[in-house]
Amino acid sequence: MAASPSHRFGQIIGNLLEEILLPVLLQFCDERGLYLDRHGERADVRKGVKVSWEDKYGNLHDLDFVIEKNGSARERGKPVAFIEAAWRRYTKHSRNKVQEIQGAVMPIAEKHELDHPFLGAILAGVFTKGSLDQLKSVGFEVVYLPYETIVDAFTAVCIDVSFDEETSDAVFADCIAQIESLAPDKRALLKKLLYDANGAVFDAFFMRLRKKLDRAITRVAVLPLFGGPNDFTSTEAALGFVNGFKAGAAAGDFRKYEVSVGFSNGDEIKGIFTTKEQVKAFLEYVQD
Repeated sequence: MAASPSHRFGQIIGNLLEEILLPVLLQFCDERGLYLDRHGERADVRKGVKVSWEDKYGNLHDLDFVIEKNGSARERGKPVAFIEAAWRRYTKHSRNKVQEIQGAVMPIAEKHELDHPFLGAILAGVFTKGSLDQLKSVGFEVVYLPYETIVDAFTAVCIDVSFDEETSDAVFADCIAQIESLAPDKRALLKKLLYDANGAVFDAFFMRLRKKLDRAITRVAVLPLFGGPNDFTSTEAALGFVNGFKAGAAAGDFRKYEVSVGFSNGDEIKGIFTTKEQVKAFLEYVQD
């Protein structure tokens, strides 16, 4: 079944957002020797052109952009950033969209928790404060392009996109035809106007992305733990043990290593291991 004109219009705006982001992200990655996974062929890594990544449950999700360390066109690297772009016209749809983004990205990020990836969302149109706050509360950095800035940019290239729920399919179809027939210089101007109108929030977003991906290890703590557990059937008994515990007299067999790696941007990655080999593998992975 063919998509409705209003749905097709939403796809066009979404594609426009990705076009705006692509050159900026490519430059960002090229300057750091990182790989940008985006829509397109990628032999030996995936089938088709979609940016598909598997979550911790084994489910595949189609994403917009993934920045990888040590990745290439033929080899998947470590994911260090997931960035999604989306458009919504009405507030009643905004919560569903952020839940969709959260539901796709979070299980993938959790699978790659040792990489502590950056989570980003570029949202345009109409989103409620509650929906934006929901993404921020789970660690997303959010760029929000208000609906008015979208309308103003299109108006500058003589296209009216000030639609509402009463707008007919015929009007949507006519608007789509105008957008798709834009001359290259007009389309370039449209993208520039959209970016410039929201320049401050884009600058803040990329500043936070730089801080995240340009981080350096500043501290590594390794704590070997000895002694067996002391089990109690009540908090009173446990408190009695704590009150009478003498640290200097503690002894026992080796139990585990607790390792903490701190970074210059405030990130911290922790792990608990029972063998030296596991600790070494963890530290080598983190430093790579």
